[in-house]
Amino acid sequence: MADMKKQDIVGDFKEYTLSLYDGSEKTVYVTEVETPFPEGKLIVSRTDTSGVITHCNDAFVFMSGYQEDELIGQPHSILRHPDIPKAAFKDAWDTINNKQKWNGYIKNLRKDGGFYWTFATIIPNIRNGEIVGYASVRRKPAMNKVEQAKALYQKMLAEEP
Repeated sequence: MADMKKQDIVGDFKEYTLSLYDGSEKTVYVTEVETPFPEGKLIVSRTDTSGVITHCNDAFVFMSGYQEDELIGQPHSILRHPDIPKAAFKDAWDTINNKQKWNGYIKNLRKDGGFYWTFATIIPNIRNGEIVGYASVRRKPAMNKVEQAKALYQKMLAEEP
């Protein structure tokens, strides 16, 4: 996966190097600009078993700031924000790889360095008893739950090695 490009970032930013679930690293540029989740919209995407995006709807494209052709074929971690601890993604992967549905509050990183919060549901797609991919639906989060998630994630990040 290619790192973000500084020329795509709007405003002042901080640079981070993320260690991703697959062991790779990615450089990201992060601003404090929040994009509010649009009323009445659902963000939908599908991935293969390794988390590579195979489908995304228009709301996903709009909220991410990427074009569809920039998303398809990329790992879903293209949206990973450094404020979300590794343990949250480990929990999600452990749950869905166990053929269970996962729900949680996620802060996603936009192409322009901004962010948006979602309430995400990830469901394994199972055929003949085997996981063949995952579907994720994100909806507008309850802001009081976002505040709780922020506090929990800050605590978890402080405890990361």
